[in-house]
Amino acid sequence: MRILTIIFICILTLPNTQLQAQTTGSRYGNTLNLGIGIGGYGGYYGYSGSYIPVLHANYELDVAKNFTLAPFISFHSQSRAYNWKNNRYYYRQTVVPIGVKGMYYFDDMVKAASKWDFYLGGSLGFAIISSRWDDGYDGDKNYFRNPQSLFLNFHLGAEYRFSQRIGAFVDFSTGVSTFGIAIH
Repeated sequence: MRILTIIFICILTLPNTQLQAQTTGSRYGNTLNLGIGIGGYGGYYGYSGSYIPVLHANYELDVAKNFTLAPFISFHSQSRAYNWKNNRYYYRQTVVPIGVKGMYYFDDMVKAASKWDFYLGGSLGFAIISSRWDDGYDGDKNYFRNPQSLFLNFHLGAEYRFSQRIGAFVDFSTGVSTFGIAIH
């Protein structure tokens, strides 16, 4: 419940922080980031036993000079077969992580060229998890470990801007690393 309260407060304060950032001249916010990654053995999802494609979207908002907050949502789903008592059953799991990612851009410190942006960040959130077995399965329903509901991850990333409006990014994370398109 605490995590929901923190996320709710962050979302409520975003319009005020947006106004503050406009007066500081930050250039990182108002950016839609759409990416894909590979998750599975760790990260937002805990152990899944395999690598699975993950879809990710966030929207960055300027908070202060060189700092943004980005509410995000990700999605992954998998289906796995399991043999039990000479029958084949399927286990299906869908995970939807939701949270807020904070990023500090250190372009000024490294004197990066204007087409490059570099950041360090952290994300905090929770995962909505839906798991089910085929009808008739009466074995150990905890055979596949469920992912963690709450998570805290760290990020290191870069974006290359092709133009004022479009860029490509890579985000290395203790959660799920992604790459994709940034739309400013």
